[in-house]
Amino acid sequence: MDDLTPRQILDRLVSFPTVSTTSNLALVDWLEGWLTAKGARCFRHWNEDRQKAALIAHAGPWEPGAVVLSGHSDVVPVAGQPWTSDPWTVTERDGRLYGRGTCDMKGFVALAAWAVGRAARGGTRRPLQLALSYDEEIGCTGAPPMIAAMQGLVPKGSAAIIGEPSGMKIITGHKGGTGFHVHVKGYEVHSSLLPDGVSAVMEGARLIQWVNDENARLQAAAPSPLAATFHPPFTTLHIGQIHGGTANNITAADCRFSLEMRVIPDEDIEARAAAFAARAQALDAALKAKRPEAGVTLDRFFAVPALMPEPGGEAEALVRALTGDNATGVVSYGTEAGQFQEAGYSAAICGPGDIAQAHQPDEYLELSEFQAGQRLMENLLSSCA
Repeated sequence: MDDLTPRQILDRLVSFPTVSTTSNLALVDWLEGWLTAKGARCFRHWNEDRQKAALIAHAGPWEPGAVVLSGHSDVVPVAGQPWTSDPWTVTERDGRLYGRGTCDMKGFVALAAWAVGRAARGGTRRPLQLALSYDEEIGCTGAPPMIAAMQGLVPKGSAAIIGEPSGMKIITGHKGGTGFHVHVKGYEVHSSLLPDGVSAVMEGARLIQWVNDENARLQAAAPSPLAATFHPPFTTLHIGQIHGGTANNITAADCRFSLEMRVIPDEDIEARAAAFAARAQALDAALKAKRPEAGVTLDRFFAVPALMPEPGGEAEALVRALTGDNATGVVSYGTEAGQFQEAGYSAAICGPGDIAQAHQPDEYLELSEFQAGQRLMENLLSSCA
């Protein structure tokens, strides 16, 4: 198969509309074929219905200690967004590369694939691996089974670079995240008979007030030294949508909302989740005591571990050597980096692009950032030669 530049690979990757609600197999088919032709050893890990697959590629000696280049294949939808160019075609103008996923994060994936292809074709002393997941955009749910499948499938890598957009600056830590879909079930009566019914909306408000009180408590507490490096310097709980009720004069039969938590790395995310679950269980018992039909159910829909900074860790040291960046950066959003770290890899984040462009109409990647990412990959290839 013909050699391709990183930009040509990016053009191909963006042309596949790998929205999280659809299959990514066309992209995986193409990329696997290209990497295999270069000499990389490629493997797939399928999701349950085999409509999506993670792609794992290994180049270089078949031995432990690889540098893992981690990215995700899925992108967010474009429906309803006012794009001024075709989102599935990379359009270059004014020094920017426009297209869905150019920033988040097919720009990095194109660079990583190019580097692994070069390593497979030319040989390296230290192995390189590409770990391309699915379903990152719906809660980082595709990476854990992929990482688990990698164990014993390929020699275990030691340092993982997760290429989320960071302006080519090193990110050494991020908050963990988890969330619940909440359904409060009430009992309908006419509002003039309020004591005989259960208003799901009014009872759901008790849980929302608990969230407000918890936010106030967390914000008022003195931050730990690690928390102080984040903005904001505390764990946050957030409810963005709420739905419920039938009419103004009927006690609401249902109230639904979703809660997300962004948890500082030195705090116990499971303890945070358990505290909310306990409050919901107490309300569930109180509502059932009044009306057996009423109650509260929780569906925990994502859980992403934090990335704990690793001062002097292998991944941090490697990224600093490749970029010359000696700063320390932390972010409040989550990535797959914490999942790699949880599985025993040293992990750090560094990739081209500005996170503010992710998910936006006319999403773009600065050409200069893409070029800086290629220099990082060239430096990595030299270090592994």
